[in-house]
Amino acid sequence: MGAPKPDLIDLIAPLEQEGTKAIVRTWFKAPGEHVEEGEALVELETDKVAVEIAAPGAGVLVERLLAEGDEATPGSVLGRLSLGAEPLAMEGPAPSPQAQDDGHSSAPASAEQPSWDREIRLSPSVRRLLAESGVDPVGLVGTGRDGRLTREDVAAEVARRAASPARVERLAPRSPTPAAVAGENSQRIPHDTMRRRIAEHMAHSLAVAPHVTAVFEADFSAIIAHRKSHRAAFEKQGVALTYTAYIVAACVQAMAAAPAVNSRWYDDHLELFGDINIGVGTALGDKGLIVPVIHCANTLSLLGIATRLQETTERARAGKLTPGDVQNGTFTISNHGVSGSLIAAPIIINQPQSAILGVGKLEKRVVVRDVGGVDSIQIRPLAYVSLSIDHRVLDGAQTNAWLSRFVEVLETWPS
Repeated sequence: MGAPKPDLIDLIAPLEQEGTKAIVRTWFKAPGEHVEEGEALVELETDKVAVEIAAPGAGVLVERLLAEGDEATPGSVLGRLSLGAEPLAMEGPAPSPQAQDDGHSSAPASAEQPSWDREIRLSPSVRRLLAESGVDPVGLVGTGRDGRLTREDVAAEVARRAASPARVERLAPRSPTPAAVAGENSQRIPHDTMRRRIAEHMAHSLAVAPHVTAVFEADFSAIIAHRKSHRAAFEKQGVALTYTAYIVAACVQAMAAAPAVNSRWYDDHLELFGDINIGVGTALGDKGLIVPVIHCANTLSLLGIATRLQETTERARAGKLTPGDVQNGTFTISNHGVSGSLIAAPIIINQPQSAILGVGKLEKRVVVRDVGGVDSIQIRPLAYVSLSIDHRVLDGAQTNAWLSRFVEVLETWPS
């Protein structure tokens, strides 16, 4: 292709990314279109965060070297921008990256082409998904930039139709056989980008790390009492005091009992981290899971932890996380109990970390306690807590030492 002209600027994919892969999710401009300085040109997505690449100056997008759906390796050239240029005169519609996307040349519009393809501005990946699913985009509300339809919008519509009783009745045969039911009374729902990246990340973790899980039980009585006494004071400062804040704080103290929990495995060495950067799994509904990170949690008070948690969780659910919000985690918490789970094992480690904490549902249980040498039957608020480890890094003794200290911190929290 040769070296770019002097007035052209390469649009470069970030050199640092958090996630298994980055792909080109959406181009906001076509070749020949004018852009303002700071205006978003293209969106990249990993399994953890979406990143918009903005124009470094006003000009014209000259070419797009990567199509929607292509992998964008760190430092790769996404496209080229001509600074200070005026919009190009285009005799026909802007060329689509469909040819790069599919490996075939784009066919010109014909009478057989759906009318919506010419009337509604859609990305190539959204067009393909509409064609595969048979969904008519007319009337659908887009949640993308400038109200554009996204793959997630189409997938949501496909799922809605699949759940419609009328559709199930229409698809089901009158005298169904197992094969007929499996083949006809079903609906294909394409994976979105985040789900595919999560799947790859999880499969990679299980492939490289031998997982082992230990389970303890924690009494939350002291935490509940402290939260009851201090919740109002936190709320006056605009901060919600959640159980997760206590869990993060207890993790920090437990690291002293087994520092290797806060580490990363390499083939020839183990890297122990001084900073404790704790990621907290945050569910995004059907869209998957993201893990914003509380950086340097070891330097924060309970108020500081609660504040960071609230800020990052709100940004995660609003889709406004930055790459820095999900980078450099050294340990992860999966509070799966909030959705009703008692125990989950093993919880897959967030590679390349060495361990992940699981916290189950908090519920009242009947237990036996020694009171003055006499057994006493009591009702206590308990939750199962688990530590899934990379057995290359940690052994049972270190795992149990970490969990013992973690539970001790929770159960002896000063009032």
